[in-house]
Amino acid sequence: MKVESERLILYPLNNEEMKAMIEKENDSEMKQAYTEMLEGCLSNPTERMWHTAWNMELKNDTGKIVGDFCFKGISDDGVVEIGYGLKEEYRHQGYMTEAVKVITGWALSQENVQQVEAETDWHNIASQNVLLRVGFVRNGKEGKEGPRFAYREKIYPRSADEQTVYLKKANS
Repeated sequence: MKVESERLILYPLNNEEMKAMIEKENDSEMKQAYTEMLEGCLSNPTERMWHTAWNMELKNDTGKIVGDFCFKGISDDGVVEIGYGLKEEYRHQGYMTEAVKVITGWALSQENVQQVEAETDWHNIASQNVLLRVGFVRNGKEGKEGPRFAYREKIYPRSADEQTVYLKKANS
């Protein structure tokens, strides 16, 4: 499975790719986060796409990974949270805004997803601006890292085969 935007191909990592990512990671916090994602994949194999890391690959440069993102599971009421990161040399080029926009739309086109949320560090203004540009709004809540944001529109595909979208305001 893959999701495409104008310049990116976004795709979930399999368990072996996740293990390799964990092995290569030097940052202890990220190593722990990737390990928790893999554990989520292993304990929820039918919902693994909501637990694994997804690569962000450049369309015009096959194999060039510019960053990654993840969904942090899915709640019983259809809320998914996204987390994301971009390699330093690819920042300030619109890649993250492009990726967050397309993956939010994709997630909301899935039948069991009602809302997409994100949390940023208080000092990470760039990440907050990505969310605001895409259409997220602050939901008035604070998490461990900082302010929380929500995308409050539901996307309804015409059929299971089409990803043509219609926006309809959610009642939440």
